[in-house]
Amino acid sequence: MYIVIGILAGIIILQFIIMWKYQRQVKDICRQLAFLMKHDSNMLINREFDMGGIGTLSDRLNELLELRRKEKQQYQEKETLIADTYTNLSHDIRTPPLTSLDGYFQLMEECENVEDQKRYLGIIHERIHSLNEMLEELFTFTKLKNESYNLELTPCCINRIMKETVFSYYDDWVRMEIQPDIQITEEQLYIHGNRQGLRRVIQNVIKNGLDHGEKKISIELERNQNQAVLRISNQVTYPEQINIDHVFERFYKADVARSKTSTGLGLSIAKELVSRMDGEIEAKIEKEEFIVEMRFLIVTDGMGRQ
Repeated sequence: MYIVIGILAGIIILQFIIMWKYQRQVKDICRQLAFLMKHDSNMLINREFDMGGIGTLSDRLNELLELRRKEKQQYQEKETLIADTYTNLSHDIRTPPLTSLDGYFQLMEECENVEDQKRYLGIIHERIHSLNEMLEELFTFTKLKNESYNLELTPCCINRIMKETVFSYYDDWVRMEIQPDIQITEEQLYIHGNRQGLRRVIQNVIKNGLDHGEKKISIELERNQNQAVLRISNQVTYPEQINIDHVFERFYKADVARSKTSTGLGLSIAKELVSRMDGEIEAKIEKEEFIVEMRFLIVTDGMGRQ
């Protein structure tokens, strides 16, 4: 009888000790959580034992903490990215286009020669156009960096989009005395893309060539097995000054002196858009040519044709 009572008493005491340790562990976890909520720390939840679900609870809390830290880091990186973008772009806007506008307006007011006034007015229009392009690039870059932004994709005829975009530069070709070498396959190639996005990619790459290139520019579209390959190249005087590993980074400018109206976001935007259309983009130097090559998977046009 006494043995049974002793065993029962031992069990009760053991249960009491376990319950006491369990409650102490829960309180300790709560204390650790309260500390981590108030302080920026990389600490994780510690526990003394795993029984009674304490181990599982601690593991789930640590997973949540790690997820929260990653989200916070991503948010801080995005804030830094946007702040750097605005800082660099505001400098680009103030430097050549904006600061010169007031001066040319004053020259127009003081000048009595009609031809000079027309020339100043033309320069003002050019500066305003540059400002609009810079602001548009900032808007597009910021939009693409927003993870919630959805780029709607549909079957697009890349031939048609290329022709529309390329020939819209006809006046620029004539003004700059450039005779582009344009080779577009007659086969209608459809890709899963976005019409506006594709147009913007082609525009940005061509503009980069106009800003940094010489009098030679080549534009090609061909089919390579199941891919549509778009290649835009331009001649450069100093290819050794171009760092291929950085050309798609924001604000990269190989020749600052010749890109005063550029934000350095053009190729970065192009890369982001191509990536969102499940394409590939790369840059390379061959002899004295800077080449940007894009590849997209060919799909049907929605009517069974490929």
